[in-house]
Amino acid sequence: MDTLRIATRKSPLALWQSEHVAERLREVFPGLRVELVPMSTRGDEVLDRSLAAIGGKGLFLKELELAMLRGEADCAVHSLKDVPMELEPGFALPAILARADYADAFVSNHFDDIAALPQGARVGTSSLRRQAQLRALRPDLQLRDLRGNVNTRLAKLDAGEYDAIVLACAGLQRLGFDARIRSRLQAPHWLPAPAQGAVAIECRDDDLATRELCARLDDSATRTCAEAERAMNRALHGSCHVPVAAFAQLSGEHLHLSGLVGSASEGRLVRADAEGRGDAPECLGLEVAQMLLEQGAGELIGEAD
Repeated sequence: MDTLRIATRKSPLALWQSEHVAERLREVFPGLRVELVPMSTRGDEVLDRSLAAIGGKGLFLKELELAMLRGEADCAVHSLKDVPMELEPGFALPAILARADYADAFVSNHFDDIAALPQGARVGTSSLRRQAQLRALRPDLQLRDLRGNVNTRLAKLDAGEYDAIVLACAGLQRLGFDARIRSRLQAPHWLPAPAQGAVAIECRDDDLATRELCARLDDSATRTCAEAERAMNRALHGSCHVPVAAFAQLSGEHLHLSGLVGSASEGRLVRADAEGRGDAPECLGLEVAQMLLEQGAGELIGEAD
C-alpha cells in the first residue's frame, strides 16, 4: 500500500486527531503517503437538538463508514467515546492509541470550580452523564444544552450564555486551550465517559492491509482499559441516551474499574468498583455492570430510555 486515505469529520478537533494519526503512521512507515478525506456528518450538521434526540453518537460515524464502503477512504479516526458499543457489521478497530487526559474540564471565566458557582448558575453541557453528576453535586444549578465543536462552545461561554461549561480535558489540550481549564473533574469522585481521551482507528474488517498498518499504533494498556469500560457500558445497554460513566486503571497485571449510572433529572447516582485481571477486561466490565444493576441501575436506565 502506497497511500492511506483517512476519512475524518471537519471539526478542528477531529482534524487534529486525524492529522495526529497521519503523523504517527508516517513516522512508522516513512514511505507511506497519508491523506485526509474531510467529511461532514449529520451529528455535526444538526446542532439545534441533543444528540440523544437525533439518533446518538453513531451519527458521527455513519458517513465515514459509508465512505469506506464506497472505496473513498481506507480508514476513519474517531474519539473512542463516540464509537457505539457495537460496531456496524463489517468494521473493526485495529488501533486504539495511547490515552490522553481522561478527565472532564470545568471551564469558566469567573469561577474556579463547581463549588464556587453561585446559586442557580447556568452550566452548559448536553451530556446526560455530566448532567447527572452535576445534579448530584449541585441540585440548584441550571443545566442547559450545549452543542457544537470546542471552539463554538467556548465562544458561547465567552458571550455570556453560561456561567460555566464542562468539556473533555483532552479536546481542550489537543487544540491548545489548556489555559481554559479551571479545574479537572477526575476519578474517583467524578467519572468520565467510557474510553474518554482515547482515539481509535476504524477500517473495514476485510481490509487486511489497512488493518495491519494501523495495528502498529495500537496501545495495549489503553485497549485493555477501554475494553473493560466499554464492556460495562455494553452490558448496561448504555448510549448517549443513558448517563453511564466508567474509568479503568491498569497496574501491572491488575485492572481496577469504577462505574456509575445516574439520573440527569434527579441527580441520583449508583456506583460500583471492582478489581480483576488485566487479561480479562470484559469479565471485569460485566462484573461491575452486574453490581450496578443490583443497586438499581436498571431503573435509572429505564427512566432515561
